[in-house]
Amino acid sequence: MIYIEYTFLLDPILPAREVLIAELSELGFESFVENEDGLQAYIQKEVLQEGFEEFLMTKEIDGLSFSFSRKEIAQVNWNEEWEKNFSPIIVDEACLIKAPFHEMDTSRFQYVIEIEPKMSFGTGHHSTTHLIISEMMTMDWRGKSVLDMGSGTAVLAILASKMGAENCAAIDIDEWAYENGVENGRRNGVSNIIFHKGGAELLGNEKYDLVLANINRNILMADMQHYVKVLVEDGEILFSGFYDQDVPVLVSRAEELGLVLMNKRLKEEWCMLRMKKKGLQ
Repeated sequence: MIYIEYTFLLDPILPAREVLIAELSELGFESFVENEDGLQAYIQKEVLQEGFEEFLMTKEIDGLSFSFSRKEIAQVNWNEEWEKNFSPIIVDEACLIKAPFHEMDTSRFQYVIEIEPKMSFGTGHHSTTHLIISEMMTMDWRGKSVLDMGSGTAVLAILASKMGAENCAAIDIDEWAYENGVENGRRNGVSNIIFHKGGAELLGNEKYDLVLANINRNILMADMQHYVKVLVEDGEILFSGFYDQDVPVLVSRAEELGLVLMNKRLKEEWCMLRMKKKGLQ
């Protein structure tokens, strides 16, 4: 299988790198390696859209200067690539996210999650994952039923389980993410997560106390009604995967569906919204 490697030089690095990762993910790029100058991004040659480089040369991101180069590679050892760049993540001095090869004292952390992300999103390095985890730390998950939409590595569902959730459903449309989630759930010894491959069409008449949706703005706008439908009265949703500038339109849509804003967090221009479904009057 032939891959194309794009190397991006970015100035400034942040938040430009995370903006670029989010946009390239939507275009079919499978894996990213962060470095001190910017980013390397990988995509299957057959998936690369015609005219992509012309698009890049006309792309403008406010305040960002960037250049790129390209080369073809016959094979990428993804595990080797991310192992060279994946460092442990600590959130609020309470939650540690680490890889199997990280040998370290974990005794001071309340929650320890061990994952092998491979090609799946959600190591905790991205601001959106970090924001949701930080908010989760302030909430009571004991005995709750949880839905994790766009679960990726399943790090959020695994944390919810470790924090006392009674059961979790983790849904992702990507086959690799689905398989990776199952693997990571097993790795962390959690048995109350049910994994599904698909999207919002899988949601039926089941009900959840808490919903986690770390997905991009367009999908949130399109599928928010389905998330609200399966949420119990007075249940809460944590939304992330978008920029602060997207908040007004997302909040407006959420309010139309009967949600009220409870909290907002920001990290490097990325945003997290905590919203509650209005109880019956």
